[in-house]
Amino acid sequence: MNTDIYVIAEVGSVHDGSFGNALKMIETAAMCGADAVKFQTHIPSAETLNNAPQPCYFNTEPRFEYFARTGFSLQQWRDLKAKADGLNIDFLSSPFSEAAVELLEKIGISRYKIPSGEVTNLPMLQLIAQTGKPVLLSSGMSDWMELDRAVKLILNHHEHLCVMQCSSIYPCPDEKVGLNLIDEMAKYWGISIGYSDHTLENYACFAAASLGVSVIEKHLTFSRLMYGSDACHSAEPKQFSQLVQGIRAISRMRTNPIDKNDLSTYIDMKQIFEKSVVSIQNISKGSLIGKEMVSVKKPGTGIPAARLGEVVGAKAARNVAADCLLQDDDILWPD
Repeated sequence: MNTDIYVIAEVGSVHDGSFGNALKMIETAAMCGADAVKFQTHIPSAETLNNAPQPCYFNTEPRFEYFARTGFSLQQWRDLKAKADGLNIDFLSSPFSEAAVELLEKIGISRYKIPSGEVTNLPMLQLIAQTGKPVLLSSGMSDWMELDRAVKLILNHHEHLCVMQCSSIYPCPDEKVGLNLIDEMAKYWGISIGYSDHTLENYACFAAASLGVSVIEKHLTFSRLMYGSDACHSAEPKQFSQLVQGIRAISRMRTNPIDKNDLSTYIDMKQIFEKSVVSIQNISKGSLIGKEMVSVKKPGTGIPAARLGEVVGAKAARNVAADCLLQDDDILWPD
């Protein structure tokens, strides 16, 4: 990964089985400025029983039938990856079975994103870890023990691991985002930490970016009105573009530290907006300057206002008219 935050546009199954929509989603992700576009690879016979329960936020179609209807052939997966390669955007897909891992290996996927529900699927994690490819591990529905077991399994093979703070709630309310876990995870494992977002707005992603995550993932859709399990919780293209722009801005802020003692940027502003010591009445040469004779006014090109106390009680080196900016050579400074 580069030093910038790696932004993933999660398409999931929002294409609803349309290969044309899937191609267009890749184009949209690239247009929005994402570093990667991510799909989900479901092979229903290897992943789920026919009668497995459905999530409450999408129960209008049996999961087995939905996965079968919205899946792609091996050649279509290859074509999707080729489309992404041609647009210079990384192609990712989350596997939900060992068969899906084998398919993704055939198309030459460069890294793996482990979905939250697969953290305890140790046989599949072992298969993925053995490839030696970088892994993004989502944490949405696992406790520390389950996560630690998965992290250690992967780290036993390689160090290219990023744990993604995630809350598997659709949509996720602000109070369930878990920003505190970003720092806790970083300290606990000493590895790269990312954030996978399920909120409706961009705020949580911006907060995560400011906390120093290296990866941010958010769902992308053409429209929240589309059919399917993810569309209504996803960002439309305009919002996603704003997300990327905001993340890039925050990254620039974080990677460009400011030296508070370097005031070269503010020289002109200091002269315009700061104040200097000025005379508020005529002052005769050699007279002792009293506090009733001077005040501070703009601009900041004379004796700084902070030195007013030094001027009071000193002698005038020359005649000074009222309402004049005082300079050092107007004062007979004591030795």
